[in-house]
Amino acid sequence: MKKEAVILFDLDGTLIDSTPAIVESFLHAYKVHNATPPERSGVIQSIGHTLDSMFAQNGVKSEDLQSYVSAYRECYRARMEEGTTLLEGAREAILQAHSFATLGVVTTKRGDFSVKLLESFGVLKYFTIVLGIEQVEKPKPDSEPIVKALEGIEVSLGREIAREKCFMIGDTILDLQAAKNARINGIGVLCGYGSKESLETFNAPLCKDTLEAVAFVKRIANR
Repeated sequence: MKKEAVILFDLDGTLIDSTPAIVESFLHAYKVHNATPPERSGVIQSIGHTLDSMFAQNGVKSEDLQSYVSAYRECYRARMEEGTTLLEGAREAILQAHSFATLGVVTTKRGDFSVKLLESFGVLKYFTIVLGIEQVEKPKPDSEPIVKALEGIEVSLGREIAREKCFMIGDTILDLQAAKNARINGIGVLCGYGSKESLETFNAPLCKDTLEAVAFVKRIANR
């Protein structure tokens, strides 16, 4: 069956919960630098942004960002699988989405980390492309990650995909802004880190979780 629709998923807060691994790795970076760590709530509120932005939001000076990011990634590489779970309903959402759409992941996490996690959960095979932070110059909310992912999918399929049949599902305004900038359909989910109030500012469909969002896309895509 020819699949007309494309669904791109954010990762953290949309398909997976890696809060324990992220927070532990984030605080580890401050420990390495003998610096006072931020409150856990401050770390969680910034998840979804690039690591540079996360550390900047939590008081790290620009000249120290790369050192903190390196310390974070060293810890995260070792802890990510143990500290990450699939969100409730995520596996079913992926399976249902794969039955009628071509799937991709667009994330501000490193692509190699993302591939390893998806493989550990046994769902990597359902995704045509996994695009991480190291593969773009301008991350979300810029349109580049989505545009690049769609171009990769088109090459894989050997045909163009109508942009009105393309959907981005994510839990923060970064995802919805990127979708808007790329001129595709954005759908917000409330199972992650973005607040309902912030997501509502985009006047995009909001669903309680990714499974509900996939069901919504299926109804739209089959019209």
